[in-house]
Amino acid sequence: MLEVEIVSAKWLATKIGDRSTRGIALETSALIRAGVLPVGTRLPPIRDIAFELHVSPATISEAWSELRRLKVITGRGRNGTWVSGNRFVAKPERLSTPGDYGTTVLDLTFCVPDVALLPPLSEAMAYAASLDKVNSYERSRIIPELRDAVAGRWPYKPEAFLTVNGGYNGIYIAMHALLSPGSTVAIENPTAVRLLDILEDLGVKIVSVACDDDGPTPSSLADALKLRPSAFVFQPRLHAVTGATVSPSRLVELGDVLASSEALIIEDDGLGDISDADPVSLGGRFPDRTIHVISYSKALGPDLRLAVLSSSELIIEQLQSYRAFSAGWTSRLLQGATAWLLKMPETWEALAKARQVYQLRRNSLANALAERGVPITPSGGLCLWLPVISEQFAMVTLAARNIAVAPGGRFSLSPNNHIRVATSILSDRFDEVADAIALARVP
Repeated sequence: MLEVEIVSAKWLATKIGDRSTRGIALETSALIRAGVLPVGTRLPPIRDIAFELHVSPATISEAWSELRRLKVITGRGRNGTWVSGNRFVAKPERLSTPGDYGTTVLDLTFCVPDVALLPPLSEAMAYAASLDKVNSYERSRIIPELRDAVAGRWPYKPEAFLTVNGGYNGIYIAMHALLSPGSTVAIENPTAVRLLDILEDLGVKIVSVACDDDGPTPSSLADALKLRPSAFVFQPRLHAVTGATVSPSRLVELGDVLASSEALIIEDDGLGDISDADPVSLGGRFPDRTIHVISYSKALGPDLRLAVLSSSELIIEQLQSYRAFSAGWTSRLLQGATAWLLKMPETWEALAKARQVYQLRRNSLANALAERGVPITPSGGLCLWLPVISEQFAMVTLAARNIAVAPGGRFSLSPNNHIRVATSILSDRFDEVADAIALARVP
């Protein structure tokens, strides 16, 4: 157990020269990183530090909030505050996994595409290499070939497009460019792990919006909008966790609720054309504040690592300006390969076959569960979202049978007794998995 060292406010004040919120946070973090304030050190009360630094307690409180966000200090208020770590590298906590399960475990934790069902890339890459401006340093938003390929199936006619390095990269850019730490964001619950990781790392206040079989419920969204969120994030086509799709009537209802708000609308179409439904969006109704993101990684190949987003000209310019700090553009080779694939009839034939296989695998496990008295709501996608009486008991029961699944709590903002079972690469052993899940439902 770490020995607790207590430092005085007067001593700490002598180590801090910049009395701004940011300066206090940076200089305190430097002391922690250098080991001057070792892990386990108890920090002085906020009011004492504020007195010695001749600043307001609110200034110290804001600085400490930033260090808590980085997970290097912990605690607050009368219980005290301690140095809890000296690492400042952000980590997607929800995405992290227990480790390599080994060859003896059936790993159904990740919803990944079956490599055998992805379209071949050789001709697509050869085509891309022949395009104009390959290897140019021009920071283009999207190459003409890809813009033409996506525009015909886009769910509305936007002012501008932008290519990004995958769907979550696009959402990460949008949130960091347009949202401020401390702002409020409404998001459907449950939702994708990566979305929650991005929001939690950004340090925003997250408000959950309840869902049913048709998508986010209008009443829950209306309640969330009372908190004046800066953005509302949802998956309109095929939900990565539940496999549900927002119904046309529900999309209209959500639009009616959002009409009274000024919140950004961020639409994450992360599974893309794994869905057999046409793309849908509120962008036609709210073109000035909708950001619609379609990822092509699941449907065409994860190593393409490419998505396209649309919005107003103003928002796209803001996102491109933010991105100029790092990767100023997305590889034109990957853009060209994606454009070629989207224009080839063979690609759509491969996608149709993949959808059939994924649905067959999902249905095979669902039918096996139904035979064991476990009813499943019809839906699609790459997984099953199953309620259990005890998430912990279910996980332990399945692990004892060498089956690994994802705990539902990772996808939720509140206690959630569910498990998510990936079905995309489950080509057999349906009865074995169904037997284990049936046992795991009852503690």
